[in-house]
Amino acid sequence: MQDAINNMHISGDGEYTKKCHALLEKILGVKKVLLMTSCTHALELSALLLNIQPGDEVIIPSFTFVSTVNAFVLRGAKPVFVDIRPDTLNMDESLIQSKITSETKAIVPVHYAGVGCEMDKIIQLANKHNIAVVEDNAHGLFGKYKGKFLGTFGKLAAQSFHETKNFTCGEGGALLINDESLVERAEIIREKGTNRSRFFRGQVDKYTWVDQGSSYLPSDLLAAWLFAQLENRNFIQNKRRSLWDYYQTHLQDWANENAIQLPMIPEYVEQSFHMFYLLLPSFEERQNLITFLRERNIESVFHYLPLHLSEMGKRFGGKEGDCPVTERISDQLVRLPFSNALSEEDQSLVVRTLLEFRTG
Repeated sequence: MQDAINNMHISGDGEYTKKCHALLEKILGVKKVLLMTSCTHALELSALLLNIQPGDEVIIPSFTFVSTVNAFVLRGAKPVFVDIRPDTLNMDESLIQSKITSETKAIVPVHYAGVGCEMDKIIQLANKHNIAVVEDNAHGLFGKYKGKFLGTFGKLAAQSFHETKNFTCGEGGALLINDESLVERAEIIREKGTNRSRFFRGQVDKYTWVDQGSSYLPSDLLAAWLFAQLENRNFIQNKRRSLWDYYQTHLQDWANENAIQLPMIPEYVEQSFHMFYLLLPSFEERQNLITFLRERNIESVFHYLPLHLSEMGKRFGGKEGDCPVTERISDQLVRLPFSNALSEEDQSLVVRTLLEFRTG
């Protein structure tokens, strides 16, 4: 960050922004990476690139963060909510076909907890019906599905560098562009609707307003903070792997004894080790566990509420029973402390405390 200041360029698209772009493009093998001010903005830019219009339909899991759906609703689209699988908590690919209509313009799989969705089936369906796929990969940077990086399957993918993610700059994100035909327009929209990027490459002698757009560029100070972490990605990921494995190893027998479900990772998926969660037998048991841990100064939290049952979701026709797995999982899930800074001593305390808890 001091180097970024010394470079006298702390606004967007400076040296460290370009370094982040180049590193991610090389590792992931994508056509273009563009740092953004948030994953939310990466999703919004995706909707603009796909020319989402009022009346278009977008298939989205109900079990996700509001940004996933807001990005498309802002363009006038109608969200079509689909339920999740009870094992990986990802979009249930077997339900997508029944949701597709002549108005469907995009499918948005969310790789929950950095565990890949069933992308073979999703891409097959999308190609069959000429529908774009936008991956919400907020949780899944460097995770893989059948040997291929998450975020490289769809036309577009959105990454998050929020402070809660494996790699962070406080607030930030990235758009991964796998369809080369979308690259130039993405650069234009990201640069306030101007062809400024072409100007800096010497392709035009002046830049001007050529399309709709906004300002999605993060400061190069944030990119410098992020780049240092990306350089140390193996250290960070190995630390998170060890945290995840510790929970899995020490809680498996206790979970079995108390009818608690631990995360399920398919053998053909390489997860990103974004979080570790428990699925309690009921809402009451989940709340009991959260209270039990809080009384012992250990913070644990639930996660998404079903979007189809939210105030906005109901405006789009959502009603109870539409996504029964989502409704059940939302009541049962609790996330355990999990961060790059979690010490062995603190994690051991969490585990010892959990082992004292009994359901039923």
